[in-house]
Amino acid sequence: MIYCNPVNVNYRYQFHRGREGRMQICREAADPSLILFMGRYYLFASMTLGVWVSDDLAHWENHRLPDELPLYDYAPDARVMGDWVYLCASRRDEICHFYRTRDVLKGPYEKIEGTFPFWDPDLFLDEDGRVYFYWGCSNVTPIWGVELDPETLRPLGEKRVLIEGHPEWIGYERVGHDNSVSPAPEEEVEAKCRAWIREKDIREETLPPETLAGIRGMFSRRPYIEGPWMTRHGDRYYLQYAAPGTEYNVYGDGVYVGTSPLGPFRLAQNNPFSFQPGGFMPGAGHGSTLRDAEGRYWHTASMRISVNHMFERRVGIWPAGFDAQGELFCNQRYGDWPMTTEGDPWREPPWMLLSVGRRMTASSCTPGHEAGKAAEENAQTWWQAASPGKEEWLEMDLGSVMDVFAVQICFADEPEDIPCPRPFAPGQTRVIEDRELHTRWKLEGSRDGKTWTVVEDKTGAMTDLSHDLVVRQEGMPLRHLRLSGMEVPYGQKPCVSGLRVFGKGDGKKPAAPVFSALRTGPMDMTVRIEGQGDALGYNILFGDGADRLYHSDLVFTPGEHRIGALIAGRPVWVRVDAFNESGITEGTCRKAEGEKA
Repeated sequence: MIYCNPVNVNYRYQFHRGREGRMQICREAADPSLILFMGRYYLFASMTLGVWVSDDLAHWENHRLPDELPLYDYAPDARVMGDWVYLCASRRDEICHFYRTRDVLKGPYEKIEGTFPFWDPDLFLDEDGRVYFYWGCSNVTPIWGVELDPETLRPLGEKRVLIEGHPEWIGYERVGHDNSVSPAPEEEVEAKCRAWIREKDIREETLPPETLAGIRGMFSRRPYIEGPWMTRHGDRYYLQYAAPGTEYNVYGDGVYVGTSPLGPFRLAQNNPFSFQPGGFMPGAGHGSTLRDAEGRYWHTASMRISVNHMFERRVGIWPAGFDAQGELFCNQRYGDWPMTTEGDPWREPPWMLLSVGRRMTASSCTPGHEAGKAAEENAQTWWQAASPGKEEWLEMDLGSVMDVFAVQICFADEPEDIPCPRPFAPGQTRVIEDRELHTRWKLEGSRDGKTWTVVEDKTGAMTDLSHDLVVRQEGMPLRHLRLSGMEVPYGQKPCVSGLRVFGKGDGKKPAAPVFSALRTGPMDMTVRIEGQGDALGYNILFGDGADRLYHSDLVFTPGEHRIGALIAGRPVWVRVDAFNESGITEGTCRKAEGEKA
């Protein structure tokens, strides 16, 4: 089976009421929790009003969940415990409840009263029947853990601190683009905190400690440590967590390892284990790890757009596993290209990217959203038609006839004057669109730009798939592709962030890239790639050993690239691979030079 990230599902619109009544509109789904229950896969994510169900991890159906569940609460957690599926979600500073059912789609759901507030929850059933609970989402407080009574889900004992942020020596925990911003000095935080309190005319001595800590957190530039998930493998416990913040391209998942469910834990050697800072849609943080029906591992996490709203996000799924040393890994080397659901977790993609930088034309465009934006391999930019009319079209010229096997059509949003579907309730800050909307289009292909054949016609579709994938296993010899007949929700002007084409060229693979890797600090490295005309892009692979290049950063330009995700005191090995329409050429692996780890 073939799939392509972001996962091809319906992402619902949200209407956010911001400051001064300003409305922000975007699609959102994040914080995914993936389980296998009674032979089927269930994928839960924030703000979706439902669950996605699959038999093969490639094709998903949307099912609405009952309103009695906390559908407006963040970070839904799902766990299988015996014949039951247990669900919960989180709302800050409020007691959160648990729910369980023997039938996810039909119910009924039994409510188990909660006894304490939590944020970003994770319930874990150990092999001996004991139950544990993890939670945390803050840049001032840690990841907590506690044992629960299996029947009542009430805490047994006091909560324990399990993971705290250490951006002073863990590079991937630093905030900013490419982990570029270090924590603020203590004296700077203190000064800004006091100035803010004076500006608000608040007496500092009247503030509760947790409120004061939150104010300090605003100015600390410290990472959010959040989204825990526990996996047991053999006799080890792998406590996963997300950092540094969902709005950054480096949002990823790290992992600590221990020999008991409540620790103590040590930072695993391979970190961050889920990390995708480059490509079309970056981000691979706050998720879950699943062992499927065939024993293969998968990791699902949030992917970032963050244009119309900080929480404009999607969901990705990647192959994962454990190596011979027990290190948890995730393969995101070409993490938003089509991939198969079978085979070795380090398998190469079946087809190459053909569309980046290709010549684009369109029926019209709005200023700043020219046709070429749809071929930039950047989910944060897009082509926008000048009108919502079905006569608008977008066309790509691949430059020569190539064998096309898959096309991913990614629609973006630039909402204008869209009415909220219903009034806000008192105290409500968001409304999720619960109507079933439609995204429609027609895709045609041609060898010569004159004679066209229909590749896929979805002008009558009853689905709303904003990242739809067309697969033709037999291949299609095409040079031109044209997208037309577009109809998107709310009568918007169609916006396309990616007309992404995958297949095989008939030329030679690129030459092995020439590069240098210089460690410029305990947590930083610069990789310089010399340009070569036969490469479309490069994949910078790195890790703590020549045989463990588990991290990657996909880029499309030569020159200097900064990586700020290193861990102080640990060595780093680097290999740069080049790719074009015809394949991938591996570079030479070497240890980074310069400053000692």
